Amino acid sequence: MDSEKTNLLDKVTRLHFFLFDILSGKNPSTVRVAQSNLIKFDNKEATLFGSVYAIDDPLRLGLEPTTKIIGNAQGLYLSSSRDPTKFTMVLYADFAFTTGKFNGSSFNVFSWNPVTETDCEVVVVGGREKFRFARGYAKVKSSYFNATTGDVVLDYHVTLIHY
Repeated sequence: MDSEKTNLLDKVTRLHFFLFDILSGKNPSTVRVAQSNLIKFDNKEATLFGSVYAIDDPLRLGLEPTTKIIGNAQGLYLSSSRDPTKFTMVLYADFAFTTGKFNGSSFNVFSWNPVTETDCEVVVVGGREKFRFARGYAKVKSSYFNATTGDVVLDYHVTLIHY
């Protein structure tokens, strides 16, 4: 085995963008790919517990759906709470950038996410290209939510520590 001495210095990068998680319409960015048929509370469907969703959500610079797309988040989320009053999920996603100085780079999130909270934090567990060895966190806030369709726009403030 070879070992190598490195003199890598940590960099801190802060990112701000909006994730559009759209379940409605003819071209949704999120689709349910699996669900449990076993969970019922008081003889009625009370939760999405056990549902798995595939995502390919656009990342935009602004809150409006016409603002520039700078990348996308691809991955899965799993509805992880049996309590019908608390919608939580476990999220795995690769946040990839397709424009600007981070074009071709991405960071990865693998974290529990309490969706019903208006302000939450998820953990960054890795990255590629300019975000190699990334670690950090993202503060996530709901900027828009439609309870009928399930569509949501999330405001991401990300702090990455990487080489």
